Formats: sequence, C-alpha cells, structure tokens
Amino acid sequence: MRLAPVLPQRRGLLRLRQMTKGGDAKLRQYELMTIHRPEMSEAQYRDKVSELEEFLTNQGAVNQAIDPWGKRRLAYKIEHVSEGYYTVIRFESEPLTVDSLRRVLSLADDVLRHKVIRPEI
Repeated sequence: MRLAPVLPQRRGLLRLRQMTKGGDAKLRQYELMTIHRPEMSEAQYRDKVSELEEFLTNQGAVNQAIDPWGKRRLAYKIEHVSEGYYTVIRFESEPLTVDSLRRVLSLADDVLRHKVIRPEI
C-alpha cells in the first residue's frame, strides 16, 4: 500500500478559506483505529503501521502515541474474516489531513476497517 499525498492545490484553497475566516488552521486531536488483514505477517503489519505514521507526519500531523494491539478476534466477520491486527494511533492535525487519511484508508486493500474520532478531552 503506497499512501499518496494530498493534492497541493486543494490544500492551498482550504488554507486560503481558513485564513479569510480569521486565522490559520488549528490542530485538533484525533484518534484512529485500524484493523488490518490477518493474512499478512507480523513484519508486514509493522511496515504498514510505520507507513501510516510516515503518511501522517508528511501531512503535517503530530503523532502522540501508537498503540499496536496485535492480532485479535473480531466481534463479527468482515468480508469472511474473523480476526485482524488492531492499531490505535493518537495524533494532532488539521481537518484536511483527516479527510485525506480517510480517503487513503478506504482505498487500501490491506485495511479491513478504520475509524477516526475526536476524543473528549
């Protein structure tokens, strides 16, 4: 899975809109949970998580914590699969980064499910 960067034209347009509304974009806290396919090896799974971390860093996000849970049983089958590698990543970023992250993860074949939330502080 190669993670593509956000198009610079769209990012510049959003930044221009935010600046006209009163200031630069504010970093917000997010929490991402991913479930990767169980067919991959532990080393491949770690590589995918580090690619995800690198993608977030390249998009301007500040990684706070990465919590790999390892292989666990799913509550219900997803695409005829009953286990997966769980990961929770906490980070701060602009909302546009989260939009591109969702797009990239929805297209990734090795990710069964993903969820991005804004935790209560």
